[in-house]
Formats: sequence, structure tokens, C-alpha cells
Amino acid sequence: MKTIVTDSFEETQKLGFEFAHKLRGGEVLALHGDLGSGKTTFVQGLAKGLGIAGHVISPTFIIMRTYAIRNSQFAIRNFYHVDLYRIEGEEDAEGLGLLDLFDDRENIVVIEWPDKIENLLPENRIDLYFEYKGDDKREIRY
Repeated sequence: MKTIVTDSFEETQKLGFEFAHKLRGGEVLALHGDLGSGKTTFVQGLAKGLGIAGHVISPTFIIMRTYAIRNSQFAIRNFYHVDLYRIEGEEDAEGLGLLDLFDDRENIVVIEWPDKIENLLPENRIDLYFEYKGDDKREIRY
């Protein structure tokens, strides 16, 4: 497992940006961590790294946001940002169609609060762990 400590919002976004270039399509990223640990900031950088223009915000109240990727250097066509903070459990998530999204190689699916649907997650997912370390420091392990 690799551990990186970022010292600012910008560094956390940069890590996400760089991480995007490791993705080939079909990946599911499970982001673990408390509120304020840097998950959404990382996702914003990841989206920029995938060529998504515009501001990416957390889908906390709508659960999922979808972004089209039009950058021809990627075989990835869709980016799904899922925030399960407000759901109770797997039963609440079943109607979202996540299992279908997981199986499509043209998708990248990023899930905040993945522990809510642990039994539905694919085994070959990428788990990232975020921890607030005070001030602007964040520790990210993957």
C-alpha cells in the first residue's frame, strides 16, 4: 500500500489529477474516509485529469452525478461520482443501477462512503483511504 501526505487543497487535487492518468476504463474507486478528509477534493482533481471541464461538486443530496468525457485520448466515456452518505444501506442503492455501471469498460465510477454497499462492490475495485491530519494535511493510502 502506498501512502501520500498532501499539505494543501491543491496538492490533494494534483494527486487526483495524476491518478486519473493511471486509469484505463472500467475502474471502480472506493473512497473511504470521514467528512473533511479530502475525498471530494481528490475527485475534483481526478475529473480534471480525465479532461472534464467545469466544476465538480459532491453529489451528496442527489447521490450521483454523471459527466461525459470527450477527451479522445481516453477510451473512457463516462465518469460517475457517487456519494452514498445519505443512504441507509444496500437496499437504498439497488435502484441506482450501480452494478450495470461497474461492468462497463467505458466508465469510471468513484464512490464516496462505499462501506454502505460493501457487498455490492466489485472485488477488483481500487480502495483509497483518506485521513485528515490537521490544518490542510491529508493522508491518502491506496
